[in-house]
Amino acid sequence: MTTVTRLADRGRLPARQYSSRNLSSHDSATNVPRLNVAHLRRLAEFRFQLRRFLHVSQTAAERMGLRHQQYQLLQCVGGMPDGMAPTIANVATRMLLKHNSTVELVDRTIEQGLLRRSGDQVDHRRILLRVTPQGERILASLAEFHTRELEQSGPELVRALNRILHARVRGNGAQRSAARRQMAGAR
Repeated sequence: MTTVTRLADRGRLPARQYSSRNLSSHDSATNVPRLNVAHLRRLAEFRFQLRRFLHVSQTAAERMGLRHQQYQLLQCVGGMPDGMAPTIANVATRMLLKHNSTVELVDRTIEQGLLRRSGDQVDHRRILLRVTPQGERILASLAEFHTRELEQSGPELVRALNRILHARVRGNGAQRSAARRQMAGAR
């Protein structure tokens, strides 16, 4: 069982997307994944581009007096999808955090005056999170910064992702062609 498969089994990754079958080809004799160095390099480049953007994001949040997770929290609450209430449980799910970690993060952000709790007018049992006017000003400033940054660094991030996806499509097509030739030879 691979590490990715174990994470999927624990609910941290969707298993159907991350099975070892989808990540690499296997040596049929030993059932051990073969390392594709070119693919690994493409993945590493994508991770580098992603981490570069996230580092710039973290630095920008810190300049505004926030921890990077507080910015992510404000963004999550302010940008919650339609039909999904900004509750602690939904925020924890969207941020991939445990419930108690989310509560602590919310409490710290409320102490800074950037977020507030309010009762749900429809379901009085629920508490909703709302971004305060001060939080909205910071969120708007950071959103503008991130948009400009994505305009600059986004194309390279997209290229790195496309290199992975296009190589995967070409590789899968080549594997299917080889399998068809092998099947035709067996007849």
